[in-house]
Amino acid sequence: MYQVSVEQHFDAAHFLRGYRGRCEALHGHRFRVVVRVKASAVDDIGMAYDFTELKKHLWDILSRLDHTCLNDVPPFDKINPSSENIAVTIYNELQPKLAKAPVSLTGVEVWESPQSGVAYSPD
Repeated sequence: MYQVSVEQHFDAAHFLRGYRGRCEALHGHRFRVVVRVKASAVDDIGMAYDFTELKKHLWDILSRLDHTCLNDVPPFDKINPSSENIAVTIYNELQPKLAKAPVSLTGVEVWESPQSGVAYSPD
């Protein structure tokens, strides 16, 4: 089994509705996103999946979040833009983009600081 990972980031502001603490106020992060896919084999040139292709699919999603107030961007206009909700949203949007690829999406990590992050997998 091969596991392929890419990492990108986006910058955005958000606030957490209903949270009692500092994060209920508008604040920003450089969110780091790590995506992992798995493949059982490599292709004829020895690659499980092209990093460039995976980064492109991920950036298609992140570009609509970059330099925004996440609370104004669907679905976060209805649900809290917590790292947990960001991770599952990215996962759900990325999965159809990989439907015809020879890989399976295994998980998405969202880090809002070097010390604080969330990993989502559908297990």
